[in-house]
Amino acid sequence: MEYRGLGRTGVNVSSLCLGTDNFADPTSEEEASRILNIALDAGINMVDTGDVYADGEGEKIIGRTLKANGKRCQTLIATKVDHGRRRPGFSVDDPTLFAPNDHGHSRLNIIRACENSLRRLNTDYIDLYQIHRPSPDIPWDEQIGALDHLVQQGKVRYIGCSTHAPWTVMEAIMVSELKNYVRFVCEQPPYNLLDRRIENELVPLCQKHGLGIIAWAPMAMGVLAGRYSSADTFPENSRAALRGGFYADRVTQKGIEVGIKFTDIALANGMTPAQLAILWVRDQPGITAPLIGPRTVPQLENLLPVIDMKLGDDTRAACDALVPPGSVVADFHNTADWMKMQVTWGDEN
Repeated sequence: MEYRGLGRTGVNVSSLCLGTDNFADPTSEEEASRILNIALDAGINMVDTGDVYADGEGEKIIGRTLKANGKRCQTLIATKVDHGRRRPGFSVDDPTLFAPNDHGHSRLNIIRACENSLRRLNTDYIDLYQIHRPSPDIPWDEQIGALDHLVQQGKVRYIGCSTHAPWTVMEAIMVSELKNYVRFVCEQPPYNLLDRRIENELVPLCQKHGLGIIAWAPMAMGVLAGRYSSADTFPENSRAALRGGFYADRVTQKGIEVGIKFTDIALANGMTPAQLAILWVRDQPGITAPLIGPRTVPQLENLLPVIDMKLGDDTRAACDALVPPGSVVADFHNTADWMKMQVTWGDEN
């Protein structure tokens, strides 16, 4: 396993990180625990979760598994405080169902959410605590001030953000410098061959200012794994089928056409398309690690050989010919209100 520095910290993380959005929804606890143990045995040392994943059940599974295997100290836990409540496929809050202060990125809720995550994870510290999606109505000094407080208390080691616009990441860095607050060490954006827009601004920003990049959706929800043949019919047990909503909106006919050609490239190079999708993200400039989010043990076992693979120049060029650098054929920023660019032609071409 290759280990890479997380931004400008002295922490080394595995070049593949385990994403756990499937834990408890739909993956059973028994299967999820097996996935986590196999990943740790393979050398993966960062596990990413969030307080909204299966309403916190994902964090509980991680906590129980690490207690049982005794590997908490060897494992970097990354979790998130969400911007609001989430239902499958939907990110819009329903104010009639929740009290006004029981979610969001106020100091009040960040500290409370951290305490709740600590209990669910059965740990007394979080290695990486991330702001999950922007809260543009809450100033950065409120958000980072709360995170700085948690770091000073020893409850959080490092902080980061997820799916933020490059200019907001830069603004957060500026606030940390001006206020002498702890600084973000990484950003977690969506990134795959179908949506390469972070290459335009976010990747250069992170490279210049010493932030790591942990990329989510490297397989484009299975489109790059060869699972889809039509944007009108979703594979059984796919996220688009199980959760619908914005998950389904990420599946475009153009993306599927690219996925079919991508599959041919993978097979010609002796790889499965899922392996090539992960490898392509891992070996892009500025990337610390992609998040792999297997739903089953066989899916994980299919991805682990990527540990020993390298992306060749000819393969990289073939992928660039499908979707040029910085461009997009499927919208994986469709839950980010700040992203105004719309992918409107994907279903017509």
